[in-house]
Amino acid sequence: MKSLGNLSKRFSSLTTLAALIILMVIITFINPNFFTANNLLNLLLQVTANGFIAFGMTFVILTGGIDLSVGAILALSSALAAGMIGAGMPLPLAVFLCLVIGAFLGAVNGFFIAYGKMAPFIVTLATQMAYRGLTLVFTNGNPLTNKMDGFFLAFIGQGYLFGIPFPVIIMIIAFALLFVLLHKTSFGKSVYALGGNEKAAYIAGVQSNRVKVAIYTISGAMSALSGLVITSRLSSATPQAGSGYEMFAIAAVVLGGTSLMGGKGRLTGTMIGVLIIGVLNNGLNIIGVSAFWQQVVEGVVILVAVLIDVLRNRKSLRM
Repeated sequence: MKSLGNLSKRFSSLTTLAALIILMVIITFINPNFFTANNLLNLLLQVTANGFIAFGMTFVILTGGIDLSVGAILALSSALAAGMIGAGMPLPLAVFLCLVIGAFLGAVNGFFIAYGKMAPFIVTLATQMAYRGLTLVFTNGNPLTNKMDGFFLAFIGQGYLFGIPFPVIIMIIAFALLFVLLHKTSFGKSVYALGGNEKAAYIAGVQSNRVKVAIYTISGAMSALSGLVITSRLSSATPQAGSGYEMFAIAAVVLGGTSLMGGKGRLTGTMIGVLIIGVLNNGLNIIGVSAFWQQVVEGVVILVAVLIDVLRNRKSLRM
């Protein structure tokens, strides 16, 4: 049975990868400028912000949870970091504290969900509103730009290493670390066990509350990292940064084969899902599709992603 499950996971990943390749071939056929080295590097740079959030969201959804606050955590953590930088704090320390703040905000979600026994949807919807409101209060609704042009911060989002955008390198490193954590450690096994059957996982000795707090902490840290990249690229922290990012992250995770019911999915699938959404957005821009129609297409993609998950779950129940 275990070998059949592994075979099913591989087939799902191959199907998603095939969809990505077909999409790239179609767009290249319409406009050959898509498949150029410069555009592909630009594409990878564009998907980094969504990629970080989607990686963290994978852990959350694998436990059967959801995190609607990722965009607000992105905005609040980067705004607070910008405020610290503007006050004269050394850039490396401010960057580190930004990640700590994001992790803390995520841990708050996890605490209420795990120990308060509250629904993840309700908790993260409430904190989404609270965190976004705090961001507006702190920034007074205005972008923060003071002292945001330092080399260290600028390199995070705008630098290149060996001809590759530095945010892409950070994304690859984050993916590798989280892949090992999820698929090669006892913590990762606990995440899958919790998503598969929480009661059975508890009986087996899984510290479910600690795992829940940990996965939302990871999600918050990844959101903050995404915020750092965006802030670096814009040389400012904007209070509306990250709006709607939770939907794209969820869509990428589900497109990659992770079930919204929890317990099924892989981080490699999420990476492919991130690339599918990135290729679609980039391709529509190159083809010249109106921004209004792009929003329609993005909504349809999210709907299709959820529909695929529903059909996939029905099939597994029949089996």
